[in-house]
Amino acid sequence: MQQHGFSYEVIFVDDGSTDGTWEEIQKQNLINSSFKGVKFNRNFGKSAALHTAFKLTQGEVVITMDADLQDSPDEIPELYRLIKENGFQLVSGWKKKRHDPISKTIPSKFFNYVTRKISGIHLHDFNCGLKAYHHQVVKNISVYGEMHRYIPVIAKWAGFTKITEKVVEHRERKYGRSKFGWERFVRGFLDLLSITFIGRFAQRPMHFFGAWGIVSFLFGFGFTVKILYDKIDSVFISKIPLKREVTEQPIFYLALVALVVGVQLFLTGFIAELLARQSVSKRKYLVIDRVGVESESLKLKA
Repeated sequence: MQQHGFSYEVIFVDDGSTDGTWEEIQKQNLINSSFKGVKFNRNFGKSAALHTAFKLTQGEVVITMDADLQDSPDEIPELYRLIKENGFQLVSGWKKKRHDPISKTIPSKFFNYVTRKISGIHLHDFNCGLKAYHHQVVKNISVYGEMHRYIPVIAKWAGFTKITEKVVEHRERKYGRSKFGWERFVRGFLDLLSITFIGRFAQRPMHFFGAWGIVSFLFGFGFTVKILYDKIDSVFISKIPLKREVTEQPIFYLALVALVVGVQLFLTGFIAELLARQSVSKRKYLVIDRVGVESESLKLKA
């Protein structure tokens, strides 16, 4: 940072560690006030750590880095340049050559492939901890649960679409051990479905529930028409008795379930739409700049 003449601050987040991490952060702060830190009373996870640090940052460019020493600080100048000079809003690191066991790399490749297809963001490594952001991004997104691996997707749904990636050095782990497991892979996939659904349908839930409700209702209605036609045909037209009564036919129950599910989905969409419309007045839309217009907070103070 000093070599390139950057003004900077380093924010450490002690996520409930039980070793001497916090004492070391306090010691570094006394040596250099640019080194700052926050301490959680217990382990809340990476998303909580990032969300807290994002709200505390003051710089124009924010760079995140894991504390396992596998990321290289030498990448910082180029990440900074991509944000400040090339105009990108988010730059994600790509660990093209990884020093991880195959039990981690193969699931990671599959995870990244699925995320690319669902999100439409062409990144090779969504979960790389080494990322650079324009300050507008970190101040206007919320990271919770285990959504840290989907920050590019969250940023895209918030309107920050200038996203790219940079090949970065990945060093071998010297200390600690990876906490990756198959349970995290499953949870990550479920989180992807959640964030995709919320991003696309949070403001128009009827488009999802209503559409599927209509499809289900039409299937049920079609089955019902067929059942009624067969019954009328057997009584008034061909006068050939049905081999089985209507209530003994599987199609009767399929029709019934499809009709009920269709109505329920449509009503769910209708109720969700009412709730979404009621929250419009409370919703805060992202305003990243203004000219000739004062903010409401300034008017209230005046």
